[in-house]
Amino acid sequence: MGHHRSSITSLVFPVVMGCLAALMLSSALIYLYLEAVHQSDEQLVNTHAGCLFQHFKLPAMKNCSSWLQCSQIKAEVRKIKLIGQGAVKKVYLAEWRGHKVALSELASLEYREDFLHGLSMLQALQGSLVVQLVGFCLEEDTVVSQHHPHGSLLNLKGVLAQQKYQHLNTWHIRLRLATDYISILHYLHNSPAGRRVMCDSNSLEKTLSQFLLTNDFHLVVNDLDALPEVNPSRGALVKCGSRELTGQFVAPEQLWPFRGSGQPFSDDLMPPYDEKTDIWKIPDITQFIMGSTQGGDLVQFHLFQIHKECKNLDPKLRPSALNVLKAYTSVYGAIVRENSGYRDML
Repeated sequence: MGHHRSSITSLVFPVVMGCLAALMLSSALIYLYLEAVHQSDEQLVNTHAGCLFQHFKLPAMKNCSSWLQCSQIKAEVRKIKLIGQGAVKKVYLAEWRGHKVALSELASLEYREDFLHGLSMLQALQGSLVVQLVGFCLEEDTVVSQHHPHGSLLNLKGVLAQQKYQHLNTWHIRLRLATDYISILHYLHNSPAGRRVMCDSNSLEKTLSQFLLTNDFHLVVNDLDALPEVNPSRGALVKCGSRELTGQFVAPEQLWPFRGSGQPFSDDLMPPYDEKTDIWKIPDITQFIMGSTQGGDLVQFHLFQIHKECKNLDPKLRPSALNVLKAYTSVYGAIVRENSGYRDML
């Protein structure tokens, strides 16, 4: 009998160990995948379309082309209409060789430094999560990028309300968009240009306007004019502008700490902060993206704990964008399994 038990043990043990090894390997692979989500490849490849660095390929193009230069932009890019304007730039719908593109022009010399910063970030961060750069002309202060007809994330409700897109108005698609948003934050916080903070995000509307909705219903970040760098090794933190920020949307550390004492705001006395300001805003952005779609309340229920952590008053205790991304991925899988189990019972 003892020999029988020993034989069973000798057979079962390798199987159990094999299963554990497979489980650990799969967990490691998932972690490595999430760690590398949309990270910039150090090889000179543009992940938009498999093009070399400083090249682009619009959806209807067969081959990659090098970034357009001043002479080509002046001769071949034709304005159609104004589609957006802010303090830094004007954006036009334009056409290049039959392709619709977005042409951005500096709106005021006062903001030329911001405009050039946005261009430098656009060059440095090219990849699947960033709008595709088509060309630029420093002489004319113009930038050409891929045009996305759906516009910014602000338009999400209106786009999904269109009859031809109503079948996409599901919690799956909306959660995927929210996950894209987290992936972009993770990329910016670990980018090849350093740890970048989204400073053009002092309100819900302003933050949503920084992202474009693609034709296949993903997100790309578009407005990179205000992306200061945090460098912990040098003790370099950031401040988003020199004016006082107010409201509940911005992180607590972005508010004037002496507002209760009646002391007037002073930029010199305002403490700096890091990228955890972006994490604070995640629950509000996700709430907008999920909207009131069927199943959205279940998604929000599953995300409650990670969102609670995002809203921690102490920025050091908030999760990283990677940890939020892992939580979102886990929630998606959990809900799919729950729905699958419910259908099986029926």
